[in-house]
Parts: sequence; C-alpha cells; structure tokens
Amino acid sequence: MKLNKLAVSLLALDLFASTAVFAREGNKTSLNIFEKVTVNGKTLNPGKYTVDWQGTGSTVQVNILQGKQTVATATARVSEQPTRNDNNAYGSSAGPDGTRELTTIYVGGQRTTLNFGDSQSAQSSASSSSK
Repeated sequence: MKLNKLAVSLLALDLFASTAVFAREGNKTSLNIFEKVTVNGKTLNPGKYTVDWQGTGSTVQVNILQGKQTVATATARVSEQPTRNDNNAYGSSAGPDGTRELTTIYVGGQRTTLNFGDSQSAQSSASSSSK
C-alpha cells in the first residue's frame, strides 16, 4: 500500500514538473525589431531579441533579452486574438516626443498578444518579424 502511494506521488510530481517545463517553453518567443523603440523607458535598437513572460492570468512580467542579457522588463496585459498570428510581430506608436513606443507583441503561431501600457494610438503600426 505504501509503495502504491509512493508510486502515485512520484508520478504526480513527474507530471507536474513536466507540465511546468512545457508551460515555461510556451512563454518564450523570438522577435526581430526593425526600428528603434522604447519599452518601459528602455530603448531597444533594431535587432533580434528573445521575449519571455512569466505569470498567470491577464497580467504578466515580460523580459526582453538580447543574447543572454535582459535589456528591458515590463508588465503586459495578455489577450487572445480571434485567429492565430501568422508570424512574430510587434506594434509601435509614436510617443509625445516622436520616439516609437512598443505597444504590442504578437506571438507567431498563437492567438496570444502582449499589450504594453494603455497606449492605443491611431498612429500605431505593426511590423512582422520572422523567427
């Protein structure tokens, strides 16, 4: 009886651990940025970045990395689009001083979007990014 409980406990722990690993992998994507943009006061120059986010629910913590170095962190609101995003892409809008502000990241192959701030300017634009 004790052996059965131990076996069930180990199986449950293994299942939980593997689920956590898969969930973690699902919260990471690459993103090519084609223009200088700012996010949470940090300037991102054009280039290839890795975006990962942690948290559950509608608000998550987003880390933007270039190589292994975190270059920006911000809080984002997670939303689901009606259809899957074809590619990784981002949206930006003109800030009051003319700089571009990162407003949205569209996760390719998923319906997930990460929305930064509450800027929904009519001047916003979306740029595709390949993986």
